Amino acid sequence: MILKAVSSLLLAPKRIVSLVPSQTELLYSLGLEQETVGITKFCIHPSNWFQNKVKVGGTKKIDIEKVKNLQPDLIIANKEENVKEQVESLAACFPVWVTDVNNLQDALQMISDVGILTQREQVAKNLIYQIKNGFTMMSHYRLQSSAPVASSALLTACYLIWKDPYMTIGSDTFINDMMLQAGFKNVFADKKRYPEVNISDIRNTNCELLLLSSEPYPFKQKHLHELQKLLPDVKIVLADGEMFSWYGSRLLKAPDYFSALLTSINSGTH
Repeated sequence: MILKAVSSLLLAPKRIVSLVPSQTELLYSLGLEQETVGITKFCIHPSNWFQNKVKVGGTKKIDIEKVKNLQPDLIIANKEENVKEQVESLAACFPVWVTDVNNLQDALQMISDVGILTQREQVAKNLIYQIKNGFTMMSHYRLQSSAPVASSALLTACYLIWKDPYMTIGSDTFINDMMLQAGFKNVFADKKRYPEVNISDIRNTNCELLLLSSEPYPFKQKHLHELQKLLPDVKIVLADGEMFSWYGSRLLKAPDYFSALLTSINSGTH
């Protein structure tokens, strides 16, 4: 989605502002350290960028003036993670590229698009190849595994992203697709976006697994223990939220993480 004539850029952008953590990490993987001049306070990867790059606020509360002072020739935003009105305000002054990522295929297309925009097309193609290969190998592992959970019998699971109130994810989210890729069937796939749920709702699904994400709410071991008392028949594990929700170059690491997670759950060691 183009909010300003980004496609008219004839030269590679020299001053990029990223408003999305996972896409900031992608810019790093594309070798755009000198070109990336602004990031959000949530762009924690890579750590040296987090420490040294100019912070332009949060994903939901962008400091418009700070962005303007950086005079970017490309701003990369996301439909879900950023606020429409703030992005439109920036688009009135600068070229803005807004991504919309809801599944793995969307993520791969986004990587390709950003590679083209920044004239790092071959690097982006290499990343896409590695990511596809990783997910293919993970799929083969699941098919060949002698463990009780195979691709033909997905483990029913609930994925929590928030507490007070508890919130989960619906079928039209990137996390839902990552759950399927990993071998988990979302018990709230009949819902959309990020619905509120309660303990009774979770109990009534008869799910086998409850995944407590590390972000945006930082679930910890104490929360696991609290929920285990309320859901004694459900396997509960802490999940790395970045692996389920970051759709940039972090996807290189996701297949190995998912395979290890599934193995530990199947073996009862997690």
